[in-house]
Amino acid sequence: MIFFQGKRIFSAIFDMDGTMFDTERLRFKTLKQASLEIAGKALSEQTLIGSLGLSAKKAEALAKAHNGDDFPYARIRQRADELELEYVRNHGVPIKAGLLEVLERLRKSGLTMAVATSSRRAIAEEYLINANVLKYFDITVCGDEVSQGKPHPEIFLRAATALNCEPSQCFMVEDSENGMLSAIRAEGQAILIEDIKPPAAEVKAGALKAYRSMNEFLADLSECVPDLGMPQLEEPFPASLNQFRVGIHGFGAIGGGYLTQVFSHWDGYTRPCEIIAATRSRMLRETVSAFGRYSVRYGATSFDQTIENVRMIDMDDAEAVIDMYNAAEIIGLSLPEQAIRKQAKVIAQGLLRRFERRGRDLTILIVLNKIGGAAFVRLHVQAELELLCTPDITQQILQKTHFAETVVSRIVSKLSNEALVRQLRIKSQMFQNSLDDEPAPASKPSAPVPEYERLICRFRPFAQSSNAMSQLHLILFNSEPDMPLYVERGSDLLERLRQVKTVADIAQIQVIKNRLWNGPHAIIAWYASLLGYDWVGQAMGDDRVSELAERLISQEVAPALVAENADMAEAVRDFASTFLERCKTSFKDPCARVGRDPLRKLQRNERILSSIDLAHKHGIETPGLAFGAALGIHYALRCKDSKDLEAQTIKRLYQENGESVEAVLTHKGDYNGKPYPGLDPVGDATLIEAIAGNFRQLQQEQDSLMYAAK
Repeated sequence: MIFFQGKRIFSAIFDMDGTMFDTERLRFKTLKQASLEIAGKALSEQTLIGSLGLSAKKAEALAKAHNGDDFPYARIRQRADELELEYVRNHGVPIKAGLLEVLERLRKSGLTMAVATSSRRAIAEEYLINANVLKYFDITVCGDEVSQGKPHPEIFLRAATALNCEPSQCFMVEDSENGMLSAIRAEGQAILIEDIKPPAAEVKAGALKAYRSMNEFLADLSECVPDLGMPQLEEPFPASLNQFRVGIHGFGAIGGGYLTQVFSHWDGYTRPCEIIAATRSRMLRETVSAFGRYSVRYGATSFDQTIENVRMIDMDDAEAVIDMYNAAEIIGLSLPEQAIRKQAKVIAQGLLRRFERRGRDLTILIVLNKIGGAAFVRLHVQAELELLCTPDITQQILQKTHFAETVVSRIVSKLSNEALVRQLRIKSQMFQNSLDDEPAPASKPSAPVPEYERLICRFRPFAQSSNAMSQLHLILFNSEPDMPLYVERGSDLLERLRQVKTVADIAQIQVIKNRLWNGPHAIIAWYASLLGYDWVGQAMGDDRVSELAERLISQEVAPALVAENADMAEAVRDFASTFLERCKTSFKDPCARVGRDPLRKLQRNERILSSIDLAHKHGIETPGLAFGAALGIHYALRCKDSKDLEAQTIKRLYQENGESVEAVLTHKGDYNGKPYPGLDPVGDATLIEAIAGNFRQLQQEQDSLMYAAK
């Protein structure tokens, strides 16, 4: 039961054509075509519109009134049925946007449900099965089963009786004037979803509520159904698919190991019909495409979560990415700054195509781990749009695009290519073994084969390989179990996503997370690497690492944040405790991943050094953070990964300036097209010396530290 507009509602009865399915326009087209074929002329718009919601008998009477008693309407209708079925079987039933979400909410709220349609049962059942919505309805009452068609109330009264519900406690959802009259005369709670022709004003006035679309009804309905809240980690995704497509631009650790989960939980009632994921990795594209799904492993809880309905595309295929921006309702953009600069053009092209073809709003989740990330993306996309279209069109596109800044509260790592290949080798053997166990084909039967057996035979050749594939779990990501994704408010769609926490000021959350997590996380990885550990979780078992982590969080970073933002004390405590616990169990979190790009992390306005500034502002000493900055330089000098260009830059600066730590810290050279924000040699002299002193000590103790770890 739900309480809606002051009424207690126990059941819902839906008309089909024009209300649930966008078939009235299709029906008009097929009736015109059939009429041309059989009668030599098309049915008039007056006849077609007048027949909306009518039973077959009443529609025939109307057609003959307009075209003469000898007009072959029955044959025309039969031919139109054939044409319509042919279209539906080839293209599917055109479902009204928002329908699946409405049905799912009503069902999960405990309402009994029925269909009351003027269509014949054979047609109605095929459509309901084709659209995969028959499962929502307890009964169906069809036009060939009642003596009086709409606008007579018989069909709605029969449906209400079959549901054991008083008509006054039933939603009766309709689109046409005749249907509305039927619902009103049945004394039901008539809900109007306008379609081709709105009812007359006096009929519309009889509705409990009138809407221009199913989505408008959904918005009101959402206020009346339970808020499912933040999902639990092991809670299954909704079984029902909605009509939304979503995109992942950057199928890395966060894109593939986190955003896909956020999108799959959706609103708790339904989930997107397709996740389009763009990556440059051919291995990932082909692997996910071959398996049809993949899993994220949560080692701390021994839980594997499977992500389905993923379509992989090549990020270097501009047309595919442009089409993703045109098709998706929301896109998670999870790329580093340099990649965003390169992808800005294709994003702009996608937004332009969307504007020209659909004119619909788009929400882009910006996962950049950077304060001002949304503004950064918008700036680069705007520059590319201005090269593609007029200033006026550019502004219209930007107004329809919500660049939503985010804060990720989860640590995720992607399996290495080597680990993935090992896994594929094992899965391949398991799959082959299952196929080798195929039973011998049955002997040819002598008796006639029943129809069901003949039909099943069409599927049998594919069943075994399908069953074998379903048993294989392909693990692509290792993740910590934190659920919330913090997003700045501004898009209605975001309020529907169950795993999203919208906040008024994302910058505060970003500052807290960056300073509590990202800076200390990098320092822990740098220290762990120096001590000879490959994984953060392993290193946290070393007292030296765990004590440094505890000091960084509890004595330096967290107190400074609380001193600066007393009203955020609870959020600081939550992030702090979560971070320390996660580090202790991060046995799949490689130090090489966490520690990469040290130059970015040692900028004056970033993570570590900005935390030092904040702490000093409030009189808090920072020996741990100064030690951490020294670790970053030490890590870069020891880094053997040629792909970590920032580590190589630090190494070059250090060596070209006579092995000077100060030269690294005060660097002002080009950094992604702008001067690098290094420290001031004079104003920051004390801090520079503190970091340099720690660095010298590390250099002296390097061998003994590594020996002690072993």
